[in-house]
Amino acid sequence: MNSEISTQIPTPLGELSLRLSATPRGARLARRLTAQQLDAWGYPHDGEASDTAQHVVAELAANAVTHGRVPGRDFGLRLLLLPEGTLRVEVSDARGDRGLRIVREADAEGGRGLILVAVLARTWGVVERDVGKTVWAEIPLG
Repeated sequence: MNSEISTQIPTPLGELSLRLSATPRGARLARRLTAQQLDAWGYPHDGEASDTAQHVVAELAANAVTHGRVPGRDFGLRLLLLPEGTLRVEVSDARGDRGLRIVREADAEGGRGLILVAVLARTWGVVERDVGKTVWAEIPLG
């Protein structure tokens, strides 16, 4: 896991950036909008690349609304279509006081979703912001 957002992000070929309500409905919408956007970029909804991206977005969005929620504050979703067939997913929430938790014991509660992100993404990380944090992942699409 990298702890910084890379300062060397190539110029994106496409971008979607929006704010969604920090609710389960907002997290579901993030996943659906990811599928729609990828389809518009030429990665079909029923393809493996879209499926992988939807899983990563679903996990990061669910974490944002479950653990990163601050009443009255939205979470952010940003998708960047990078050259060479890479999708960069960024999910930002308003809680900076809760770090990421990855399960280490088999009977522990929570923390398993980030293992899924680690398996599906080429690389991922978290960066603190003035308010909250951004968790990002880069996914190969090809």
